[in-house]
Amino acid sequence: MSEPAITHPEGSGKPLGYRDLLARAEAAITTIAPQEAPGLHAAGEVVFVDVRDPRELEREGMIPGARHAPRGMLEFWIDPESPYHKPWLATEQLFVFYCASGWRSALAAEVAGQMGLNAASLGGGFTAWKAAGNEVAQKG
Repeated sequence: MSEPAITHPEGSGKPLGYRDLLARAEAAITTIAPQEAPGLHAAGEVVFVDVRDPRELEREGMIPGARHAPRGMLEFWIDPESPYHKPWLATEQLFVFYCASGWRSALAAEVAGQMGLNAASLGGGFTAWKAAGNEVAQKG
């Protein structure tokens, strides 16, 4: 027997759509502006976490020094009780999640925060990072 769908907060009875989920996530998280991100990166104050698909990393590159955590595995990698847990995600550092445009990373930052991480999302994602002329590394 399946659980009932979570319905729209406005009481319409309609299930939530992606826009609703994004609005909820963006209201709950910290978003790092693309102009602020290079300074945090240079100071080593944060861990950038790329949640894009591996093919995107190979095609587009990534933020130098970023860690990769595929969005589909994130919850399993964060939870210390999971057989897939990654110890690098069990620190007090600020984790700045990013994807191509900021949608997946907003959802990732929201769930990571719910799971106890100090998490934020890079506004505009990797697209904004590159558009600002910031350094890009090849996946390696």
